[in-house]
Amino acid sequence: MTAPVSPVHDALVSELGRAIVDGRHPPGSRMLTVELAQERGVSRSAAREAVRVLESFGLVWVRRKSGVEVRPRAQWNVYAPEVIEWRLAGPGRDEQLRELSQLRSVIEPLAARLAAEAASSEQKVELVSHVVAMAQEDHDADHERYLSADVRFHRLLLESSGNSMLAALGGTVEAVLRGRTAHDLMPHVADQNAVQWHRDVAFAVASGDADAAAVAMQDIVSEADASMQQAAG
Repeated sequence: MTAPVSPVHDALVSELGRAIVDGRHPPGSRMLTVELAQERGVSRSAAREAVRVLESFGLVWVRRKSGVEVRPRAQWNVYAPEVIEWRLAGPGRDEQLRELSQLRSVIEPLAARLAAEAASSEQKVELVSHVVAMAQEDHDADHERYLSADVRFHRLLLESSGNSMLAALGGTVEAVLRGRTAHDLMPHVADQNAVQWHRDVAFAVASGDADAAAVAMQDIVSEADASMQQAAG
């Protein structure tokens, strides 16, 4: 059984991760695990484990006898939800929003098109149920219940595509949706066009209309991008 991760460990991973993506620890800079532990008052084992997590995200590598080195940005796992979260919380938020919107504009209309051809009966029913849940909470669109229904809808759509590589991007899309709410980029009352387009996607998938599903999903992504850019100022 895997040992539970401690809050100290989580906090250290988050602190170091944000410092790296914000540029406070630029590529090529080095840190020593023992110094990290001493400066932050944690055990060396906690510091080593935090470094291992950052290494799994491609943010650092451990060089023998020379400590922990920050890797070039091109080598980061930019799809990791944690990296997305840290970028959204820092000075690179606008760039991250732009990149995520561009990514969504490619993968989600395609997923909707494929889902219209591949979704199971159970998945079609579940997609519609998530849309109903969103409509019931559209007056509190910046709260958890609406967000949870929205996340479930988009993750299920990717899964329903029948393409495992698209489905694997569910965590990335969820990070976008959660980041939008966390950083006050979501209106309190949902755009009614956006709610309708979610319905359109669900029913187009249910009826097997691939073209309509793709068009409605493109409308969703375009509205979300415009809304976030406006809110971000």
